[in-house]
Parts: sequence; C-alpha cells; structure tokens
Amino acid sequence: MDFMGQLIPFLFAAILLTATPGPDNLMVLSVGASRGRRLGMAFGLGCAAGCLSHTLLAVLGVSAVLAASPVAFTTLRWVGGAYLIWLGIGALRSRGGVGLPVAGADVAGDSAARQFAKGVLANAINPKVVLFFLSFLPQFVVPAQGNVPSQLAVLGVVFTLQAAVLFGALGWFAGSIGQWLQRCPRAGLWLDRLAGVVFVGLGLRMVVSR
Repeated sequence: MDFMGQLIPFLFAAILLTATPGPDNLMVLSVGASRGRRLGMAFGLGCAAGCLSHTLLAVLGVSAVLAASPVAFTTLRWVGGAYLIWLGIGALRSRGGVGLPVAGADVAGDSAARQFAKGVLANAINPKVVLFFLSFLPQFVVPAQGNVPSQLAVLGVVFTLQAAVLFGALGWFAGSIGQWLQRCPRAGLWLDRLAGVVFVGLGLRMVVSR
C-alpha cells in the first residue's frame, strides 16, 4: 500500500472521526466516569476490538460486490455516500449534547474482562457501524494496486489500532474529560460541527468519485 497516499490520509481521517462525539465515545465516557479508569479502559478497548468484525464484513462484502457486479458496487457507493451525508447533516444540526449518563451500579463483581466483552458486543452488533465501515474503508482503496481484500484488511486493522489507543485513553481519563465537557458544553457543539463537515465531505467524495 502507498504509505503517504493512502495510510497517512486514512489514519488522519480515522483519528478525527474516532475522536468526535458518538455513541461509542459516550459509552466509554459513561463507563469510565461511573466505574473507574480500569473498567472504562477495558470497555474502550472492547469497543475498538469490535471494529475487527466490521473489517471482516467489509472485506467479504465489498470483495463479493466487486466480483459480482460493477453496477452493484456503484449502487453501494451511492448508498454509502448518501448515508455519510445524512450522518454529517445530523451532526451539523446537533446541539452538542454530550451529557454523561453516570450509572450508579455497584462495581463489585464486575471485571475488566466483562467490560471488554461488553464493549466488543456493543460495537459489533451496531448495524450503523457495519454500514459505516462499508462506506468509509473503500474510499481509501486503490483498485489499480490490486488485492482489494488485503487493502481493506490493512485499513481495518489500522482503524482498530488507532481506536484502541483513543478509546483506551478516553476510558482512562474519563473522569476529568467528563467533567470538562460538562463545564464546556460548547466544546461538544463545535466537535459535532467538525464531525458533520468531515462526514458530508466524505459522502460527497464517494458520490462524485468514479
């Protein structure tokens, strides 16, 4: 793969999208703030690991579509682009609500392994994340380089690794981060705006590309 032309732009986009507020971020913040750093970090690493299942689906799904019909792949590209634009519009219209649902459950009997498994499941069963991977990863694939499944797999692993770093750190620092977001509600608003611009831009790129 082209390190400068593919991996660096992909890593930049992946980090930006992972860092912007979303369901996974809020869940990691909630677990970390209510159950402590260790369990928050375990849950965050589980959410990141769940991305591997979406990577596998993207590899199998996109490869099958490419092999079956160029028309089908074009349809998938249009649907994926429309979905990303829809996500972007939703983020742009958001009011930046980032309140933390701090749970009051007792931590006794819980474990890092259990929270890790919960994080994996929470991410793996999210159909929107499946569609997101099918929409996002192919934009950084260069068919001319050949071996599309391998390119998708590498991109998926890179996304998982950066998510593990960010979600793990988010779980560790969840207490102080949660307090900061609650003191600065406009921070969440502008992060939503930034995410919206990124999603709309990626969606338009997918729709107009050939």
